[in-house]
Amino acid sequence: MELVVGIKKGLVCMAIATAATLSGCASLSSQQENDPFESVNRGVYLFNEKADEYVLEPVAKGYQAVTPDVVDTGVTNFFSNIDDVVVVVNDVLQLKFNQALSDLGRVVVNSTIGVLGFMDVATDMGMPKHHEDFGQTLGVYGVGTGPYVVLPLLGPSTLRDTLGLFADSFVDPVAQINDSDVMWSAIVLEGVDLRADLISSKRILDQASLDPYEFLRSGYFQRREYLVFDGNPPMDEDEFFDEDDE
Repeated sequence: MELVVGIKKGLVCMAIATAATLSGCASLSSQQENDPFESVNRGVYLFNEKADEYVLEPVAKGYQAVTPDVVDTGVTNFFSNIDDVVVVVNDVLQLKFNQALSDLGRVVVNSTIGVLGFMDVATDMGMPKHHEDFGQTLGVYGVGTGPYVVLPLLGPSTLRDTLGLFADSFVDPVAQINDSDVMWSAIVLEGVDLRADLISSKRILDQASLDPYEFLRSGYFQRREYLVFDGNPPMDEDEFFDEDDE
């Protein structure tokens, strides 16, 4: 079951990393990109790229072609609402009690007024979406990232974030579904919906650098640092002294 949750979470990690590279994360403090297994990671990365090229992307394009925009948005909102359950738990673990109340309110409002989460009513009511997971929680308490790893089909991660995937599986509602057919169907639907949302971003990512592997790795580390520090990562000592010299 943890592997199933990891597949879903891994797709989310790829989405986050892709979004990071497209949002100018180079302005953040540089975090050491610990990649001692680079040769192995590059091999797994190439495998994932081929799997995406021949399976995931064609399926996602087919889904996008036959799914009305309103339905596509509804499916995305539905799984975002489920993810908010994991977010609430990690809010509490990080002692973000006000944010936990807001995110719990999102779950309640979107699950009721928003028709099981298919409509995101909560955002318009002043309860914005947050992104918290156990990998971030470990980071908040000072646990280092550990080595960078590229997981088969799951994409970029670190030792800390991989352990976080396992921990989050215990509170993820999808992982608690007893019917394996229903659970797998939910996992596949979310993965296809997420990949469809990334079609244009993935195209830009592929063209953005001579080495997409390094670009994605850098974006992943910087995005995760951004999330751990809630958008205010510590300044590097070198940057601090450079600014003083100016």
